[in-house]
Amino acid sequence: MNIYDFAANTLRGEEESLSKYKGNVLLVVNTASKCGFSPQYKGLQEVYEKFKDRGFEVLGFPSNQFAGQEPGESGDIAEFCELNYGVTFPMFEKIDVKGNGAHPLFKYLSKEAPGILGSKSIKWNFTKFLVDQEGRVLKRFAPKTTPDQIEADIARLLD
Repeated sequence: MNIYDFAANTLRGEEESLSKYKGNVLLVVNTASKCGFSPQYKGLQEVYEKFKDRGFEVLGFPSNQFAGQEPGESGDIAEFCELNYGVTFPMFEKIDVKGNGAHPLFKYLSKEAPGILGSKSIKWNFTKFLVDQEGRVLKRFAPKTTPDQIEADIARLLD
């Protein structure tokens, strides 16, 4: 099993298999528009632009599970991301990323790359998972880890 075995709905409501991204390095992020970490959208977009032509994708998954910080519907989320941060990387429909109702993708990511002290739970918005070209989850990054701090890990995988 790897990340390509999963599918999710885009913000336009279209189901998309993650096998579409086979062969790319991925940074999978749970996002929220009203979070103190929301300015990371800018950094995610910058990293995406820097590496996208070399086989890199950022995949954003909004979640409203942390202090209700993603209250909007898909259209609101798309507008916020585009107007405020110029986001052009793929964004998906709002999902649960923790608990019994968590999307299967995030259950898988959490199991493959546990957090501090082996915790499988997502603790907050903007938790990031780095996935290699073979679909293997390599590393989890805490919400406070900014996209520019992950650049070297991304570049190593692309070389």
